[in-house]
Amino acid sequence: MSTPEPVRERVHTWSDPLATAAAAVGVDGITFLRKLADGDLPAPPIGSTLGMELDSVEEGRVVFALTPAEFHFNPIGSVHGGVYATLLDSAAGCAVHSLLPAGARYTSLDLTVKFLRPLDTSTGRVTCTGTVIHMGGRTALAEARIVDGAGRLCAYASSSCLIIRPGR
Repeated sequence: MSTPEPVRERVHTWSDPLATAAAAVGVDGITFLRKLADGDLPAPPIGSTLGMELDSVEEGRVVFALTPAEFHFNPIGSVHGGVYATLLDSAAGCAVHSLLPAGARYTSLDLTVKFLRPLDTSTGRVTCTGTVIHMGGRTALAEARIVDGAGRLCAYASSSCLIIRPGR
């Protein structure tokens, strides 16, 4: 008698992303991000879709976490590069956001990713730290690193962000 294949199913719900975005208006970036990290504001849909958590926020530095699961897999049984890229882009961008005054926004201009180690369900929880390298008037440069529980670097990214200030 064979063992039946387990049912692989995932139910996903999220809060209104426009309500979360509206909460960003009128507060500086670090206040907004701290409200997200503390659970005072609902996570954006991409966070709940991928299972990313915003662990900590400081000026110019944020830490996200993710536990690789089967639903992150590519066709060869490891975490898809797009999941890495999303985690890295989120950390780098939010590090920039943490330094913005009320009313300012950012958008990613580019993201350069280096994949160094595969992630899969045996990897366990990974953290992704984003750090601002340079903050200018119109652009910012940030980096992000995904590290596994043993402290090994799994991926690295650099990102340029466009700063959008009110009235410009």
